[in-house]
Amino acid sequence: MKPVRVILSDEAEEAYNELNARAANSKIECSILKFIDYKKNLIKANPHYGEPVAKKLIPAVYIKKYEIKNLFWVSLANRWRMFYTLKNDGEIEIIAFVLCIKSHPDYDWLMGYKKDRKRK
Repeated sequence: MKPVRVILSDEAEEAYNELNARAANSKIECSILKFIDYKKNLIKANPHYGEPVAKKLIPAVYIKKYEIKNLFWVSLANRWRMFYTLKNDGEIEIIAFVLCIKSHPDYDWLMGYKKDRKRK
């Protein structure tokens, strides 16, 4: 099996850093961070661990921005979600590229479940 490397996008890294900054004073943010690290390890062990998103439901913004062809999501603590895509870097490794880490309301908006929500 090819080695798997998990990389955070700029958007995901920004969310991770914000959670990390608040984690010292919040058990919720601390638990979300622990889930992120735990799920990253599960993805390294099995890149198809997450739930696949149907191709027609992949947000156009991610297709355009990252030129992705697949999308998976995993649940985190407090109803947060982490989205990632798999890319094959030649014959050497698989890259699990984490696109974003979202709260449940932001996840609903991203996936088109709540059309009336304004984008942050």
